Amino acid sequence: MNYSKEITAKMVEAYQQVPTRETVSKLAVELGKSEKSVIGKLSKEGVYIRSVYTTKTGEKPVTKQELVEELAEKLEIDAKDLKGLEKAPKTTLKILLEGICKE
Repeated sequence: MNYSKEITAKMVEAYQQVPTRETVSKLAVELGKSEKSVIGKLSKEGVYIRSVYTTKTGEKPVTKQELVEELAEKLEIDAKDLKGLEKAPKTTLKILLEGICKE
């Protein structure tokens, strides 16, 4: 899937003006290319900005295992000693972590 210099320049300009996934979709339709192809070309040109996933609350996602490891670090024990704790609700793990950090 080749892109001419002119098409590439127009793609880059359009994307830089409005760097959203909607712009990628519009470009794909206009050019008769797949979205993956357009993203690939924009990435190669160094202008594509990957969207960052966030939770419903706007936070960076954290796994239960990461929370358990952080708890273990704060308690200065091996995370293996907290085996099974990763099955607890995430909110419970966050509350525990907050409680430990207050000390």
